[in-house]
Formats: sequence, structure tokens, C-alpha cells
Amino acid sequence: MLKQAMLGAAAVMFATLVGYSPVAAQQANQQIKRTILQKSDVPGTNYETVFGIAEIAPNAEFASHTHPGTESSYLVEGSITLNVKGQPTREVKAGESVFIPAGTPHSGSAGANGAKILAAWVVEKGKPLASPAEPFTAAK
Repeated sequence: MLKQAMLGAAAVMFATLVGYSPVAAQQANQQIKRTILQKSDVPGTNYETVFGIAEIAPNAEFASHTHPGTESSYLVEGSITLNVKGQPTREVKAGESVFIPAGTPHSGSAGANGAKILAAWVVEKGKPLASPAEPFTAAK
């Protein structure tokens, strides 16, 4: 009984810390701030476009996660080290863009000056914007 109670408490604590998504966990630790600027339906589909800004603190890591649709991003300031499953690790600097295919796990970290990213996600309506993914090793 004590073991079940401890496991239950641990599960509640984990859910609270993670918030059911890496984005919520990142915001909770104040290392990553995400601001949604606009949401709009994609006519004739079950998709919506979510347009936003992610600000990542210097040297902060972002956990492996996926999106239920594509992500197109532009690095406005700073730099990131980006890991995308099946691809080599990539350094992305201000002025460069990134495309992540739907459902593809990705993770990384900001550089010494942090990062500010403008992103557009075209995702299935009703699904979380981001979901945790298993950690992976980037291709070489």
C-alpha cells in the first residue's frame, strides 16, 4: 500500500512538473517562454496554424518532443544546437530557418546568448501543441 501511495505521489508530482508536455515543463522552470501570437483555422481541414515566439534562456535545454503537424521556425536572435531524429546535430544561428516534419522528435539547447525563435506550427486541431518524446541520439 505504501509503495502504491509513493508511486501515485510521484506520478502526480511528475505530471505537475511536466504539465503533460515538454513546453509546459520548460515554461515552469522559467528557462523557456512561449508566447502564442495567433491561431487560425486552415480552411477545409482539421488543422490550425499556431504562430508564436519561443524565448530560450542562455544555455537552456529543451527536451525531446513532437508536434502533431509541421513546424517552420526562424531564429530571430541567438543560436541553438538542434537535434532532429534521423538527422545530424545542427547549429542554427540568427537569420536561419528550420523545418521539422510532423511527429518528428527533436530537442536541443540554446547558445550562450539564448535564443528567440519565431515559429509557425500547422497542427491537428484538438491535439496538444507539443507532446513528450523518447530521448534519442542524433544521426552522425
